[in-house]
Amino acid sequence: MDSDTGVSTALLLGSDEAPPAELVNADGRSSAVLVCDHASNRVPRQLGTLGLDTVQLADHIGWDPGAADVARRLSILLDAPLVLSGYSRLVIDCNRPLRSAGSIAEQSDGVPVPGNCGVSPLDRERRINALYRPYHDAIDRLLDVRTRRPSLLLSIHSFTPVLNGQPRPWHIGVSHWRDRRLAALMLGVLARSGEFTVGDNAPYPIDSDIDYTIPVHGEGRGLPSVMIEIRRDGIKTAAGAAAWAARLAEAYRLIEAGALRILGSSFSVSSSSDPS
Repeated sequence: MDSDTGVSTALLLGSDEAPPAELVNADGRSSAVLVCDHASNRVPRQLGTLGLDTVQLADHIGWDPGAADVARRLSILLDAPLVLSGYSRLVIDCNRPLRSAGSIAEQSDGVPVPGNCGVSPLDRERRINALYRPYHDAIDRLLDVRTRRPSLLLSIHSFTPVLNGQPRPWHIGVSHWRDRRLAALMLGVLARSGEFTVGDNAPYPIDSDIDYTIPVHGEGRGLPSVMIEIRRDGIKTAAGAAAWAARLAEAYRLIEAGALRILGSSFSVSSSSDPS
């Protein structure tokens, strides 16, 4: 019985299944804190395949292909902690407010999701308690223990090169909510070479009605924060993911001092590596 709702919530995940969240490099010394909301296309065994085939689940409707690879590499390059979601966004989307119609989508990019049609309140609550809350609790715990370190939140995503028949020209996008300052620093560095088309609040602006992670864990805590969207054709190989992780690491190092000034922290860049 769930004490908050009074609804019985039998376990959705078997004891041998992957956890709903993975914490990597918890003691990382960087001021950057990384999260990856759509890191996996895994579906709990009890839910089968949600009525989809393996090709559909492997596509962008099921997760953000390449994003977890970039995030893991960036975590190493920056010595930054990282939290990754453990299950497909189609089971429950960890970057959607629970009030959002896209929280458990009945269709995505024109593809019906049979396993999400007619989900009962009980089954919805099971997904929330098994997958959604543990992921966000993991982010909260990580940020809570960093009270003596400055923290800047970077949410790593990928996007499809074509949506609804329309090509998307950006190689990478940097999105923000109400506070644009960190995004402006990142945009300036990424666009400096002229080699890439960089989206400013594109391909997706952040909206608190449809986005959860940055409004709640970032600006909701007073932390400078951005959502980084990388076009997935650029990170479909390990070499591509490594290249973009290296570019992002270099960009972050170049803006870190300015970003910490936004935070208004008494920490210097050098002291951000202090494990105390």
